[in-house]
Amino acid sequence: MSMKTCLILLVAVALAVAAPAAEPDSGPGDAESQGHEWAQKLCRARPETNLIQAGVLKIRNAQKQWQEIPVRFSAGQAGSEASSWVASYETTGTDHWQLILTHFIDRPNRYQLIHDQATNELAGKATMRAFAGSDFAPGDFGLEFLYWPLQKVLRKEFHDNCASIVLESTHPQPAPGSYSRVVSRIDEDSGGIMEAKTYDLAGRLLKDFRVKDLKKVNGRWQVAMVIMENVQAGTRTQLEFDLKSAE
Repeated sequence: MSMKTCLILLVAVALAVAAPAAEPDSGPGDAESQGHEWAQKLCRARPETNLIQAGVLKIRNAQKQWQEIPVRFSAGQAGSEASSWVASYETTGTDHWQLILTHFIDRPNRYQLIHDQATNELAGKATMRAFAGSDFAPGDFGLEFLYWPLQKVLRKEFHDNCASIVLESTHPQPAPGSYSRVVSRIDEDSGGIMEAKTYDLAGRLLKDFRVKDLKKVNGRWQVAMVIMENVQAGTRTQLEFDLKSAE
Protein backbone atom coordinates (compact mmCIF):
# COMPACT_ATOMS: atom_id res chain seq x y z
CA MET A 1 0.00 0.00 0.00
CA SER A 2 1.40 3.46 -0.84
CA MET A 3 1.11 6.46 1.48
CA LYS A 4 -2.02 8.50 0.82
CA THR A 5 -1.04 12.04 1.66
CA CYS A 6 1.58 14.63 2.53
CA LEU A 7 2.43 15.14 6.20
CA ILE A 8 4.52 17.51 8.26
CA LEU A 9 7.16 15.20 9.71
CA LEU A 10 9.05 15.73 12.88
CA VAL A 11 11.23 15.21 15.92
CA ALA A 12 11.59 16.89 14.86
CA VAL A 13 10.20 15.23 13.49
CA ALA A 14 11.52 16.88 10.42
CA LEU A 15 8.66 19.30 10.66
CA ALA A 16 8.64 19.55 6.88
CA VAL A 17 5.86 18.69 4.48
CA ALA A 18 7.18 15.57 2.84
CA ALA A 19 5.99 13.66 -0.16
CA PRO A 20 4.67 10.25 0.88
CA ALA A 21 7.08 7.43 0.17
CA ALA A 22 6.09 3.92 -0.80
CA GLU A 23 5.48 1.72 2.23
CA PRO A 24 8.21 -0.86 2.86
CA ASP A 25 7.36 -4.42 1.97
CA SER A 26 5.61 -6.04 4.94
CA GLY A 27 6.48 -9.52 3.74
CA PRO A 28 9.04 -11.91 5.21
CA GLY A 29 12.24 -10.40 6.56
CA ASP A 30 13.96 -9.90 9.88
CA ALA A 31 13.26 -6.96 12.16
CA GLU A 32 16.58 -5.28 11.37
CA SER A 33 16.16 -5.30 7.59
CA GLN A 34 12.60 -3.99 7.89
CA GLY A 35 13.82 -1.31 10.30
CA HIS A 36 16.48 -0.14 7.84
CA GLU A 37 13.93 -0.07 5.06
CA TRP A 38 11.53 2.09 7.08
CA ALA A 39 14.32 4.49 8.09
CA GLN A 40 15.50 4.84 4.49
CA LYS A 41 12.00 5.51 3.22
CA LEU A 42 11.50 8.27 5.79
CA CYS A 43 14.90 9.80 5.00
CA ARG A 44 14.06 9.90 1.29
CA ALA A 45 10.69 11.62 1.78
CA ARG A 46 10.75 15.12 0.33
CA PRO A 47 8.41 18.10 -0.12
CA GLU A 48 5.76 17.62 -2.75
CA THR A 49 5.33 21.40 -3.06
CA ASN A 50 6.99 24.48 -1.59
CA LEU A 51 5.47 25.66 1.69
CA ILE A 52 5.61 28.73 3.92
CA GLN A 53 3.76 28.61 7.22
CA ALA A 54 3.57 30.75 10.36
CA GLY A 55 3.51 29.40 13.88
CA VAL A 56 4.57 29.96 17.46
CA LEU A 57 7.00 28.29 19.85
CA LYS A 58 5.46 28.11 23.31
CA ILE A 59 8.24 27.33 25.80
CA ARG A 60 7.65 26.37 29.45
CA ASN A 61 10.72 26.45 31.70
CA ALA A 62 11.34 24.34 34.81
CA GLN A 63 9.61 27.01 36.95
CA LYS A 64 6.42 26.55 34.87
CA GLN A 65 6.79 29.99 33.26
CA TRP A 66 5.74 30.31 29.62
CA GLN A 67 7.34 32.25 26.78
CA GLU A 68 5.94 32.62 23.26
CA ILE A 69 8.16 33.15 20.20
CA PRO A 70 6.63 33.67 16.73
CA VAL A 71 8.21 31.51 14.06
CA ARG A 72 8.08 30.99 10.30
CA PHE A 73 8.64 27.63 8.65
CA SER A 74 9.39 27.00 4.99
CA ALA A 75 10.32 23.97 2.93
CA GLY A 76 11.10 23.35 -0.70
CA GLN A 77 13.55 22.02 -3.26
CA ALA A 78 17.15 23.21 -3.01
CA GLY A 79 17.73 24.88 -6.38
CA SER A 80 18.18 22.49 -9.27
CA GLU A 81 19.68 19.65 -7.23
CA ALA A 82 17.09 16.89 -7.28
CA SER A 83 18.82 14.94 -4.50
CA SER A 84 18.27 17.62 -1.83
CA TRP A 85 15.64 19.83 -0.25
CA VAL A 86 15.76 22.64 2.29
CA ALA A 87 13.75 23.46 5.41
CA SER A 88 14.05 26.73 7.31
CA TYR A 89 12.96 27.43 10.90
CA GLU A 90 13.10 31.13 11.72
CA THR A 91 12.02 33.15 14.74
CA THR A 92 10.36 36.43 13.79
CA GLY A 93 10.61 38.26 17.12
CA THR A 94 13.33 40.59 18.41
CA ASP A 95 15.83 37.77 19.07
CA HIS A 96 16.43 36.40 15.59
CA TRP A 97 17.33 32.74 15.09
CA GLN A 98 17.28 30.84 11.83
CA LEU A 99 18.09 27.22 11.20
CA ILE A 100 18.62 26.25 7.57
CA LEU A 101 18.51 22.49 7.22
CA THR A 102 19.48 20.88 3.91
CA HIS A 103 18.46 17.24 3.50
CA PHE A 104 20.43 15.05 1.13
CA ILE A 105 19.55 11.58 -0.11
CA ASP A 106 23.14 10.45 -0.51
CA ARG A 107 25.03 12.22 2.30
CA PRO A 108 24.51 13.66 5.81
CA ASN A 109 22.28 16.62 6.53
CA ARG A 110 23.77 20.12 6.51
CA TYR A 111 22.91 22.50 9.36
CA GLN A 112 23.43 26.27 9.22
CA LEU A 113 22.49 28.34 12.26
CA ILE A 114 22.14 32.12 12.04
CA HIS A 115 22.05 34.05 15.33
CA ASP A 116 23.25 37.52 16.30
CA GLN A 117 24.16 38.13 12.63
CA ALA A 118 26.62 35.23 12.72
CA THR A 119 26.29 32.10 10.57
CA ASN A 120 27.71 28.82 11.85
CA GLU A 121 27.87 25.34 10.38
CA LEU A 122 26.75 22.78 12.94
CA ALA A 123 28.06 19.24 13.25
CA GLY A 124 28.34 16.55 15.91
CA LYS A 125 27.36 17.66 19.42
CA ALA A 126 26.48 21.16 18.18
CA THR A 127 23.39 19.72 16.43
CA MET A 128 22.05 18.71 19.86
CA ARG A 129 22.06 22.22 21.37
CA ALA A 130 18.73 23.94 21.97
CA PHE A 131 17.24 25.98 19.15
CA ALA A 132 16.08 29.45 20.30
CA GLY A 133 15.92 28.28 23.92
CA SER A 134 13.37 25.56 23.13
CA ASP A 135 13.43 21.82 23.80
CA PHE A 136 14.00 21.17 20.09
CA ALA A 137 17.55 20.73 18.81
CA PRO A 138 18.63 21.04 15.16
CA GLY A 139 19.28 17.29 15.12
CA ASP A 140 15.66 16.70 16.16
CA PHE A 141 14.42 18.67 13.14
CA GLY A 142 16.84 16.72 10.95
CA LEU A 143 15.67 13.32 12.22
CA GLU A 144 19.30 12.35 12.73
CA PHE A 145 18.36 9.08 14.45
CA LEU A 146 17.04 7.71 11.16
CA TYR A 147 20.59 7.83 9.77
CA TRP A 148 22.04 5.67 12.56
CA PRO A 149 23.36 2.24 11.52
CA LEU A 150 21.15 0.21 13.89
CA GLN A 151 17.43 0.20 13.03
CA LYS A 152 14.89 -2.40 14.14
CA VAL A 153 11.12 -2.84 13.92
CA LEU A 154 10.04 -3.78 17.42
CA ARG A 155 6.40 -4.49 16.63
CA LYS A 156 3.33 -3.53 14.68
CA GLU A 157 0.36 -2.27 16.66
CA PHE A 158 -2.91 -0.39 16.51
CA HIS A 159 -2.84 3.00 18.25
CA ASP A 160 -5.99 5.14 18.30
CA ASN A 161 -7.44 2.71 15.76
CA CYS A 162 -4.54 3.35 13.36
CA ALA A 163 -1.99 0.79 12.18
CA SER A 164 1.49 1.74 13.38
CA ILE A 165 5.09 0.59 13.17
CA VAL A 166 7.27 0.91 16.30
CA LEU A 167 10.85 1.57 15.21
CA GLU A 168 13.89 1.38 17.48
CA SER A 169 16.98 3.37 16.40
CA THR A 170 20.18 2.74 18.34
CA HIS A 171 23.50 4.59 18.14
CA PRO A 172 26.47 2.21 18.67
CA GLN A 173 28.80 4.98 19.90
CA PRO A 174 26.75 7.95 21.14
CA ALA A 175 28.60 11.14 22.03
CA PRO A 176 28.17 12.70 25.49
CA GLY A 177 25.04 14.83 25.60
CA SER A 178 23.40 13.03 22.68
CA TYR A 179 20.84 10.26 22.41
CA SER A 180 21.74 6.60 22.66
CA ARG A 181 18.36 5.25 21.53
CA VAL A 182 15.13 6.54 20.00
CA VAL A 183 11.86 4.62 19.88
CA SER A 184 9.39 6.11 17.41
CA ARG A 185 5.86 5.25 16.31
CA ILE A 186 5.17 5.63 12.60
CA ASP A 187 1.61 5.90 11.31
CA GLU A 188 1.35 3.47 8.39
CA ASP A 189 -1.44 5.42 6.68
CA SER A 190 0.20 8.86 6.57
CA GLY A 191 3.83 7.75 6.84
CA GLY A 192 4.47 10.29 9.60
CA ILE A 193 6.31 9.93 12.89
CA MET A 194 3.60 10.51 15.48
CA GLU A 195 5.58 9.84 18.66
CA ALA A 196 9.24 9.48 19.61
CA LYS A 197 10.98 8.84 22.92
CA THR A 198 14.70 9.56 23.24
CA TYR A 199 17.07 8.04 25.80
CA ASP A 200 20.39 9.26 27.23
CA LEU A 201 23.65 7.34 27.46
CA ALA A 202 22.51 5.67 30.70
CA GLY A 203 19.33 4.41 29.05
CA ARG A 204 17.07 6.86 30.89
CA LEU A 205 14.17 8.60 29.16
CA LEU A 206 15.32 12.08 28.12
CA LYS A 207 12.78 13.61 25.73
CA ASP A 208 9.22 12.74 24.77
CA PHE A 209 7.94 14.00 21.40
CA ARG A 210 4.39 13.63 20.10
CA VAL A 211 2.05 15.01 17.50
CA LYS A 212 -0.88 16.50 19.37
CA ASP A 213 -3.21 17.54 16.62
CA LEU A 214 -3.35 16.22 13.06
CA LYS A 215 -5.86 17.79 10.69
CA LYS A 216 -6.80 17.42 7.05
CA VAL A 217 -6.68 20.79 5.28
CA ASN A 218 -7.57 21.06 1.57
CA GLY A 219 -7.25 17.30 1.22
CA ARG A 220 -3.79 17.19 2.81
CA TRP A 221 -2.77 15.97 6.25
CA GLN A 222 -1.09 18.71 8.28
CA VAL A 223 0.16 18.93 11.83
CA ALA A 224 -1.42 21.66 13.96
CA MET A 225 0.72 21.10 17.06
CA VAL A 226 3.75 19.08 18.13
CA ILE A 227 5.08 18.81 21.67
CA MET A 228 8.60 18.13 22.90
CA GLU A 229 9.11 17.53 26.62
CA ASN A 230 12.49 17.27 28.31
CA VAL A 231 11.52 14.81 31.03
CA GLN A 232 14.76 15.19 32.96
CA ALA A 233 14.80 19.01 32.92
CA GLY A 234 11.06 19.39 33.50
CA THR A 235 10.66 21.70 30.48
CA ARG A 236 8.23 21.61 27.58
CA THR A 237 7.93 23.20 24.13
CA GLN A 238 4.83 23.33 21.97
CA LEU A 239 5.25 24.19 18.30
CA GLU A 240 1.88 25.32 17.02
CA PHE A 241 1.22 25.98 13.33
CA ASP A 242 -1.29 28.41 11.87
CA LEU A 243 -2.73 26.14 9.19
CA LYS A 244 -4.64 29.04 7.61
CA SER A 245 -1.32 30.81 6.93
CA ALA A 246 0.11 28.07 4.73
CA GLU A 247 1.18 29.29 1.28
